[in-house]
Amino acid sequence: MPPTQSLAWLTGHGRAESTLTSEAVKAECEAWFRSFNAFSPKAQKAFEKGDFCRLAALAYPALDQQRLRTACDLMMLFFTFDECTDVLPAPEARRYADIVMDALKNPNKPRPEGEPVVGEVARQFWALGIQSATPLAQKHFLETFEDYIYSIVEQASDRDDKRIRGSEEYMILRRRTIGVQPSYPMIELGMNLVDEIWDHPVIDELRRIAVDIVLLDNLFYEPSFLTQHNIVTIIMHEGTTNLSGAMEWVATRLKALTSRFIVLYEKVPWDDADAQVQEYVEGIANWPPRTIVGTLRAADTSGPKG
Repeated sequence: MPPTQSLAWLTGHGRAESTLTSEAVKAECEAWFRSFNAFSPKAQKAFEKGDFCRLAALAYPALDQQRLRTACDLMMLFFTFDECTDVLPAPEARRYADIVMDALKNPNKPRPEGEPVVGEVARQFWALGIQSATPLAQKHFLETFEDYIYSIVEQASDRDDKRIRGSEEYMILRRRTIGVQPSYPMIELGMNLVDEIWDHPVIDELRRIAVDIVLLDNLFYEPSFLTQHNIVTIIMHEGTTNLSGAMEWVATRLKALTSRFIVLYEKVPWDDADAQVQEYVEGIANWPPRTIVGTLRAADTSGPKG
């Protein structure tokens, strides 16, 4: 069966069925997070307006209630760590990163008295997560999250040194700091994706392309992007183009990335019996915004070409 013929669920099938489940999980997750009193009531209210549990429900439509809760809790951990380290110098950011990784690697060990709250958030998140995550999913999450969290330290070091990266260097670091790679293992919480599959060059490139699409597409939704250090301002500062040219570069790259994703999607090493691989790759495709999903929907109706 051609893989694109199985993408009907990307058009929304199953999402309506999970609405009540996602609302229940959202209530549980937000009540859990409020219990830490990590932020002021005003900051907490502003955070909840972002509705990150809804993001998790949309990003992971195939997860059951228990695993969706883990995905929602991960969003809370991302937010907490980001809020704690956003303006910290690199040595302090590293201290926080070390705390989080120790908590994740020792989820059943009580945290030290007086430790920053992010340690306990991380511990409780993963103590629940490992109850429904396969050993391989746990391994993939810890590896990707560790890379993410220390990339934030690297970003803090750049901030300390007032270092402005070139466009390609920036993209390399931004792929790590955006936090999409450690979000992918949530797709596979109930799966057993062996290294031969997980590390397959095609699947690895699909993950990277999807990350690039997310980080580039986000620029179109960020009203203050010109005041921030991002690929658009970097390209402009490199003196190669103006704002219009930089945005055209982004749009052209997005189009090329989407086309490349579709080509690679047809080369995924699956067979008719391997539903896990198919579900995992479809989960990757579900992460980028409308670009890939819309194209795959079109492919689903017309069938593979050539």
